[in-house]
Amino acid sequence: MTIPAFLLGHRGARKTRSVRENSLASFDLALEHGCNGFEFDVRMTGCGRALICHDPKVSGVTIAQATCTQLRDLPVLDQVLARYSRRAFLDIELKVSGLESQVLMSLRKHPPERGYVVSSFLPGVLNDLRVRSGGVVLGFICDQRKNLKYWRELPVEYLILHYSLITRKLTEEIHNAGKMLFAWTVNEKESMLRLAGWCVDGLISDDSKLLARTFASSGNERQVKAARKGQA
Repeated sequence: MTIPAFLLGHRGARKTRSVRENSLASFDLALEHGCNGFEFDVRMTGCGRALICHDPKVSGVTIAQATCTQLRDLPVLDQVLARYSRRAFLDIELKVSGLESQVLMSLRKHPPERGYVVSSFLPGVLNDLRVRSGGVVLGFICDQRKNLKYWRELPVEYLILHYSLITRKLTEEIHNAGKMLFAWTVNEKESMLRLAGWCVDGLISDDSKLLARTFASSGNERQVKAARKGQA
């Protein structure tokens, strides 16, 4: 069986309710479960911090208006890169524009040794990043069929598609174009195995424990390690 090179926890180990998603504890747990990386979300606060958070509001505080004295318990981008740059593949999703300079600066300070992709639903963010840096690795996130047509036009190396959009034919087209394909959010074993059979390059799941266990047989572990070594 073909083994995806990248097994990533969605916002860390999101299904584990004992830890908060998009937290250091959640990221640590995804790696403990056996994933070789994780996806996380970045937003800009009113005071200019690159904060790790999915929703535009937390505890009634609007992220885009938050001051430096608010939400200090949430991690920031520099902190995450410094902690994991040597031991995890990082899918850095930008939820808003305006973060481009900070992201590039953070990547220069803490270059991820296991690989990374800066991803976004927003074509403008991806285009701006490419203008600023020809070397940054970019990924287009898509969850609507009507937007699939844009994947050939954008300056990206990765397509990060909702699993319901992916077909064997589309997988072949993306690979023939020289791009990598990640599927999200894949939470059922049957879907994980089907997509692996279609040779997707990475799976992103809320259930990081199930994801790792699905591909963790002794024979598969060797294939996973070999694939990861070739893609890192």
